Amino acid sequence: MQTVHTIAELRAQLIGARREGRKIAFVPTMGNLHCGHMSLVEEAGKRGDLVVSSIFVNPLQFGANEDLDSYPRTLAEDQQKLEAYGCHLLFAPSVHEIYPRGTEIQTVVEVRSLSDMHCGMSRPTHFRGVATIVAKLFGIVQPDIAVFGKKDYQQLAVIRQMTEDLSLPVEVVGVDTARESSGLAMSSRNGYLSEEQLKVAPTLNQVLQDLVSSLKQGNRSFYTLEEQANQRLEAAGFQRDYVHICNRQTLQPATSGCRELVILAAAQLGPARLIDNCEVFLDDHE
Repeated sequence: MQTVHTIAELRAQLIGARREGRKIAFVPTMGNLHCGHMSLVEEAGKRGDLVVSSIFVNPLQFGANEDLDSYPRTLAEDQQKLEAYGCHLLFAPSVHEIYPRGTEIQTVVEVRSLSDMHCGMSRPTHFRGVATIVAKLFGIVQPDIAVFGKKDYQQLAVIRQMTEDLSLPVEVVGVDTARESSGLAMSSRNGYLSEEQLKVAPTLNQVLQDLVSSLKQGNRSFYTLEEQANQRLEAAGFQRDYVHICNRQTLQPATSGCRELVILAAAQLGPARLIDNCEVFLDDHE
């Protein structure tokens, strides 16, 4: 695996692959990689001939008082993992390389409406930062395929909408959430949790699984179910952000006639903001 740090170097490396007609599969990350990221790299290897990954801690998607400065930078370890899982080329640019004029006057991409709900309510600039960096990376790498995890379900929806709206020639692929044996969704921010908090953290997924069971049993009192879930999380030691039962396609609040749902949740546990989701497919008789 080769690591490059500039756009010019990256493009020079990809010229030959394009001439040969090789399919480029791209996995953008912020580093501090875990097994969930590796599952994305493996999927990229199945779908493309050349696997490109990026590591860039994007300042535009961090809000005030968030963990931009403390977010773990583990490039050497990440390089070893990527190479072991079949990545061919790593793009690890500096902030100046990506935003040479600074972030204050950087052109931004905003996916309206979809970015304003759920996580967007408590992190109002987050998805603008996500859409901007992904659009920029798509322009730099020009991949045929880009692979993302479903753990960041709203993020994936924002990226898909942006790609469609801007007519970008990239196939966006979502991969199921990688989990610990406890059910906890793998996340780089899990490293912020203490040993005791790691014992509590799987409660988030347990609460969502119980919501799935209630929905499959025919309970359509969505607001009541959401409130009960938040109360369970608070009783376990979480600080509530939201639990929302949504239409899977639009991420708007679910209605009683919806057959394809997704439960989206976010909650603070100590220093870590944890997110998770569960897709729910109801039979006509449920």
